[in-house]
Amino acid sequence: MAGSDTAPFLSQADDPDDGPVPGTPGLPGSTGNPKSEEPKVPDQEGLQRITGLSPGRSALIVAVLCYINLLNYMDRFTVAGVLPDIEQFFNIGDSSSGLIQTVFISSYMVLAPVFGYLGDRYNRKYLMCGGIAFWSLVTLGSSFIPGEHFWLLLLTRGLVGVGEASYSTIAPTLIADLFVADQRSRMLSIFYFAIPVGSGLGYIAGSKVKDMAGDWHWALRVTPGLGVVAVLLLFLVVREPPRGAVERHSDLPPLNPTSWWADLRALARNPSFILSSLGFTAVAFVTGSLALWAPAFLLRSRVVLGETPPCLPGDSCSSSDSLIFGLITCLTGVLGVGLGVEISRRLRHSNPRADPLVCATGLLGSAPFLFLSLACARGSIVATYIFIFIGETLLSMNWAIVADILLYVVIPTRRSTAEAFQIVLSHLLGDAGSPYLIGLISDRLRRNWPPSFLSEFRALQFSLMLCAFVGALGGAAFLGTAIFIEGDRRRAQLHVQGLLHEAGSADDRIVVPQRGRSTRVPVASVLI
Repeated sequence: MAGSDTAPFLSQADDPDDGPVPGTPGLPGSTGNPKSEEPKVPDQEGLQRITGLSPGRSALIVAVLCYINLLNYMDRFTVAGVLPDIEQFFNIGDSSSGLIQTVFISSYMVLAPVFGYLGDRYNRKYLMCGGIAFWSLVTLGSSFIPGEHFWLLLLTRGLVGVGEASYSTIAPTLIADLFVADQRSRMLSIFYFAIPVGSGLGYIAGSKVKDMAGDWHWALRVTPGLGVVAVLLLFLVVREPPRGAVERHSDLPPLNPTSWWADLRALARNPSFILSSLGFTAVAFVTGSLALWAPAFLLRSRVVLGETPPCLPGDSCSSSDSLIFGLITCLTGVLGVGLGVEISRRLRHSNPRADPLVCATGLLGSAPFLFLSLACARGSIVATYIFIFIGETLLSMNWAIVADILLYVVIPTRRSTAEAFQIVLSHLLGDAGSPYLIGLISDRLRRNWPPSFLSEFRALQFSLMLCAFVGALGGAAFLGTAIFIEGDRRRAQLHVQGLLHEAGSADDRIVVPQRGRSTRVPVASVLI
């Protein structure tokens, strides 16, 4: 007990009253060895000694986490792959279709802070096991809803957010506690390959299973069975590594979590975290809109061009565009994530701001290509697919890099909370509302035009053009991140090494001298 009471409280370096202690080795102006400024990266043997896990076991844990991440996104976009059939079955319009994704994302967003709080304090493996088991059962139940109860489909899609919130906020922090430096970046890139690949497989599985079974309901019954496998793998393979141990010196005490409000205050004073989260919000807005509406838009484009018969009530809608878009999403995801990580890794050696600059380049570069893909859809479907391919590749460059930025500008005991609030922000202003907003704009435009297949196409075309402008705004946010990234990363490193100290609540602190200066410590430290 005494050890926990006397352990230094981690601080937020932006506090003007707190900072590194003069004379601390490795800090500017100190009398210590300046070479200690950069923390030493442990080798494979060192990582195994710290985490208690062999390199093979750590890699196997990452493989299991990747499988579950792929499954999460596969389930999320299976619905998009059969969206025209869902519209016919429940007899709903574009705005109601967008509401399916909005309800899910809203639930996921609201629950993320809860699991972020729990993930920073309790066993992460068991939290993920419970959430994924619940998600699998609810997804299976959603496939048996009759056509007159669309509200029940919305409810079940909302409950699916419980499982995804329990996983997405926690899994990256496990990887952060298993690897450091370039190893961590590589493992995160593998982990985030699962997002576009899983999304693409969702379209493919949804369209192909529907075609094979002759009923779109079977598309929603694939991922629950795979979810049972995921729970078993989590329970049998994954072990809980110590939080932040791989980033600290072996002779230092473990990091202690601070209060939830202290975590929030610290994150709010971290400009790199805030700005990169705003940039990621733009990514979420664009990907959320395209994920739900791109297959439907491509189908309407083919109908206008006379290449595909229209989807009439009682008929099974063509699923070829869902299949093609799914394949493009898989390929561009692998290409974009790998390209972004590799470019960033190479540039870091010469430019410490490489990560946010690569993210900004990806977003700003994707905007004109996405705009061109929409503008060309009435003239050439081939040109549309080419521009979508380029735009999605550039957009996918952000996924792993944004996660890496969060992990190195936020201290280990706040990472699940930071993941959670990045999820809240990116979904609240991003893909929670963007599918519904796109559908709503489309419906409003169609009211002013005579009913026709051309009107349906044009309405969705004009509404999706909003994505290009949002992407440009996100690129600007990443450029802002580049201004602060060096300082915020260094402060986080000093916190982890115990070279910066944090003041807690004023009523539990007194001032005592420390190395020639005043510092605030817990009352219990002095009493003991």
